[in-house]
Amino acid sequence: MNEEIDLINTNTRNEKIKNFFINNKSKIISAIIVVVILFVIIFAFGEYQKKLKKEISDKFNSATISYNVENKDKTFQLLVEVINSKNPTYSPLALYFIIDNKLSEDKNEINNFFNILIEETSLEDEIKNLVIYKKALFSADSVDEIELLNILKPINNSNSVWKSHSLYLIAEYFFSKGEKQKAKEFFEQIQALENANSEIKIQSQKRLNRDLSE
Repeated sequence: MNEEIDLINTNTRNEKIKNFFINNKSKIISAIIVVVILFVIIFAFGEYQKKLKKEISDKFNSATISYNVENKDKTFQLLVEVINSKNPTYSPLALYFIIDNKLSEDKNEINNFFNILIEETSLEDEIKNLVIYKKALFSADSVDEIELLNILKPINNSNSVWKSHSLYLIAEYFFSKGEKQKAKEFFEQIQALENANSEIKIQSQKRLNRDLSE
């Protein structure tokens, strides 16, 4: 008797499953098609991204390896294209190369490149903080204290590994302006940091002992 009941239950369950597939045939086929299409799109996009990254890498390498004074303008234009690609690896490197080799003397143009990296490029937090620090370092001779503090604000309001560099830059900025009390305050902040760069901590203590001990 139990065996007959089990057989009936099994047949009933199989019939329900069969009816489910029959009644939802169109929906199931559509779902399978959607999944396949999504898989193809994701795969194609991944391949496109790999191809694009290689093109950017090749462009950066070609521009920097073949650089000389005679093709300065061409190198600059290629590196600008790399910056505008907003690639998290090669866009910062392109800007650093432009600055290090003085391919542009236009500070506004350079600052616009920095803004592309900081505001429009998907960078890891500490890479972004490094770019912010480099922007401040580049601009320190031509901005007032409010502008400098605003540039470095994201770093100073964080626990970034670049915070001690940022504070040191501000402290030296004030010291160069003869504002020793302000400089002292920022040097002292470096001493209080737990993750301060060891060399910067030593140099800031030397500055405090030698020039700001009054």
